[in-house]
Amino acid sequence: MEPQGLARQPLLVALPFVMMAGVAIVDTATGPDAGYLALFSLGPAFACVTGSIRRALLVGVLALLFSLGVAWHDHLLTTHRALVAVMSVAGSTAAATLAATIRRRHERELASMRSVAEAAQRVLLRPVPLRAGRMRIAVSYTSADASARIGGDLYEVVPTSHGTRVIVGDVQGKGLEAVVLGAFRESAPDAKDLEEVGERLERALNRRLSGEEFVTAVLAEIDCDHTMTLLNYGHPAPLLLRSNGAVEFAEPAATAPPLGLAILGPEGPGAYQVELGTGDQMLFYTDGVTEARDSERTFYPLADRAFLLDQEDPDEALETLREDLVLHTGGPLHDDAAMLLLRYRGEPGSLGE
Repeated sequence: MEPQGLARQPLLVALPFVMMAGVAIVDTATGPDAGYLALFSLGPAFACVTGSIRRALLVGVLALLFSLGVAWHDHLLTTHRALVAVMSVAGSTAAATLAATIRRRHERELASMRSVAEAAQRVLLRPVPLRAGRMRIAVSYTSADASARIGGDLYEVVPTSHGTRVIVGDVQGKGLEAVVLGAFRESAPDAKDLEEVGERLERALNRRLSGEEFVTAVLAEIDCDHTMTLLNYGHPAPLLLRSNGAVEFAEPAATAPPLGLAILGPEGPGAYQVELGTGDQMLFYTDGVTEARDSERTFYPLADRAFLLDQEDPDEALETLREDLVLHTGGPLHDDAAMLLLRYRGEPGSLGE
């Protein structure tokens, strides 16, 4: 297994051969007095960065042949300088082989961790329904952690007799995802309103929280008609994209503290409503989206890029937005990024049906 990212860079792959060829050219051009023979050991030293054990040994053999060939050309084959060069190449090849062996072991451990993490993620972040009432649903989750594809963001959609209830959140504290999702899945079906769902989440968290742990979250309930009720616990406001292209953030009238801080006495959030029309879309997301930065430390302009969601298929629209987010950062995200898109389909046969 090649290291992720490194093996895909042609320059790093070719570097050992380029260096050995360069040493050979410089040595033959400057003559035997310059003493470049020992520099052939740089070939296997760099080979272990991107290659397998077999690759390190192959480059080591080539470096040995190069050094012997150049020593013969310089009439130094039986000299102390040639012996030192051969010993240097042999030593660097042994070190490169050992380094490649250790790296392969770590890669196998990493693969095992990813497998376990993905299984845990499938349990916690199970697939959401594609449709709920008149809503069409799409979801995207991009983890920033290279060693485990599960992070601190969460989402869930639960159809109930009161309408479809949704949560999107970001936890600050190890293991809180399971607590929040478990409490939401238990309370969403039978709680009389979102406030009761929030109260039950608070109680569940207060039994578990310790230190500076909390959860920012947005709760939403989509009625059987076209009304969405929101309850925001210190989370980034959802993005509302109207069917006519207008973009706005569905912000609450007042900022409220995250879940888990009610015991300290701050007033909780107040419910507020958003009216939806056919083709309107609501994007829930975590701060890994809006706080993603490019090489110039500029935040991702989510509102300006909302037009990417104007596609017939919500899943394709959300994937296009996710790809644009990764392109903005120019590499792996520095924080988990969860996005959940709700599109109001209106009457049967309308947009998104």
